[in-house]
Amino acid sequence: MTTISNALQAVRQRIALAAAAAGRPAGSIQLLAVSKAVSAAAIRQAYAAGQRAFGESYVQEAAEKVEALNDLPLKWHFIGPIQSNKTRLIAENFSWVHSLDRARIADRLAAQRPAGLSALQVCLQVNVSNEPSKSGVAPAELLQLARHVQALPQLKLRGLMAIPAPTGDPLRQRQAFRQLRQLLEQLNAEGFQLDTLSMGMSDDLEAAIAEGATIVRVGSAIFGERQKA
Repeated sequence: MTTISNALQAVRQRIALAAAAAGRPAGSIQLLAVSKAVSAAAIRQAYAAGQRAFGESYVQEAAEKVEALNDLPLKWHFIGPIQSNKTRLIAENFSWVHSLDRARIADRLAAQRPAGLSALQVCLQVNVSNEPSKSGVAPAELLQLARHVQALPQLKLRGLMAIPAPTGDPLRQRQAFRQLRQLLEQLNAEGFQLDTLSMGMSDDLEAAIAEGATIVRVGSAIFGERQKA
């Protein structure tokens, strides 16, 4: 427990320092602990250290952990690519989805969200780096998708998410995150009321916070590097 607790403390300190440098209150940035490929026991240790929000990318693995940890008041966020045959499990088990990038998937999530649950909070994933291998809607198609999602029942459009191409250059990091922030501002100028920028991970959270991130998704800096299969 001490290792995870200490790691969480270190990440929270990084967030606080980055927020102060950007002239922002640290409380305006939520830490999402990315727990894909992490055991339920490790998640319990993070919970004991004060962490409540966890991000998962593998649907079946996540559903098993949701069940195993249902005695804890956790918030589960889905952050991975969404396959059509996995939308029901996502709609039934998660509070948030960060990786919505297709109208057809949005339709399925809305239809399969149980009536007894509150609306599924969603972010649209944008491919800001224009990488052919990466999920995400193209910036030019974002407005059309946002309008489609906003009209769906049982979904609440909250903002945007991106996973830019990795780079060690802080200026290039900020450029990608700035693009996502500007896209959100453009949507709000069209009448949307979006409040969430899910961007920044273990290696670039400072740049993301400087450009307005409200959720940073941190895995390896908390739980260590994932074991390769």
